[in-house]
Amino acid sequence: MEIQDLQINEFLLKHHIMGFYERISYVWFGPILVVALLFVFILFSFNPALSQEKKGDPSFVAVGAGFFDFNRKKDDGPEVRLEYRSGQKFMDTIFKPFGAVGYSPNDHAFFGGGLLVDVFFGRRYVLTPSFGPHIYSGGNSKLDLGHILEFRSQLEFSYRLDDRARIGVAVSHYSNAGLGSKNPGTESLILYYNHPLKLK
Repeated sequence: MEIQDLQINEFLLKHHIMGFYERISYVWFGPILVVALLFVFILFSFNPALSQEKKGDPSFVAVGAGFFDFNRKKDDGPEVRLEYRSGQKFMDTIFKPFGAVGYSPNDHAFFGGGLLVDVFFGRRYVLTPSFGPHIYSGGNSKLDLGHILEFRSQLEFSYRLDDRARIGVAVSHYSNAGLGSKNPGTESLILYYNHPLKLK
């Protein structure tokens, strides 16, 4: 009886730990990413020197490929992206505009843009948070993001090469911010290559 009780307790403990992990990864992943982005945006808005690199960087064409819905796995699959990232500051701020197209062959497509900021750690490493609205098309019985307007929040960490090109990995979250009757949200894990359009 004691052995059986011990096995039951171990099962309940394991189930509780897995349930806690699932709640963190499924429910809180997106909000945690959004809060982290807001914190970084606010921090570097009040201290612009932290977001500036002496020589600056050019505009980029970014090509990305990775995993759509990698966290919740309701409709996980490949995702590809093509983006233009301007080297010009937006309205004399630390932020730069970008435009993006994303597609997953599971019938999910995104077109939009927004603002990003480059945070340099020395000469080689760059953290790039970004946020922007996207037009969403697609959806199926496994996953429908619930509204034509989805907001993409993203954190990207890159290594900068000698020619200013960057190789980086990004985690992004799509959400309609409650505009639709449902808002399941989803996350993507993307590997990027940023090709510089003009060297300074």
